[in-house]
Amino acid sequence: RGTRGEERRQAAQVQVASPQQEKMVFTKFVEVGRVCVINYGKDVDKLCVIINVVDVNRVLVDGPHSLTGVSRHVINIKRITLTNLKVDIGIHATVKSIKKAFEKDDILNKFKEEPEGKRISKQQRNSAMND
Repeated sequence: RGTRGEERRQAAQVQVASPQQEKMVFTKFVEVGRVCVINYGKDVDKLCVIINVVDVNRVLVDGPHSLTGVSRHVINIKRITLTNLKVDIGIHATVKSIKKAFEKDDILNKFKEEPEGKRISKQQRNSAMND
């Protein structure tokens, strides 16, 4: 009996994760301040920022309109692509604070250097050709 109890205690002990196991797999989360690209609808290939999470499927986004051409509206999560960029804003941030955060972090230029931004600029350049 003594050995069985010892085996159970050893099996029940929590094993410490190695540094490779502690590394997070996902880094792009649906969160307030995450910069996204709209991939469907009238605002396709435009940047926006998540302002609030409405429910599991929808988020409130804003451009701001003066910089990106996207006005504040609710959009399905399936219609956006998350980027690695994030701005420091609060829930239901004003257009003025979003614009200030965009300019402070130089989001538009940082996005142009990302693979998604390069892909969009390449598509726009190719579509402008009149071959």
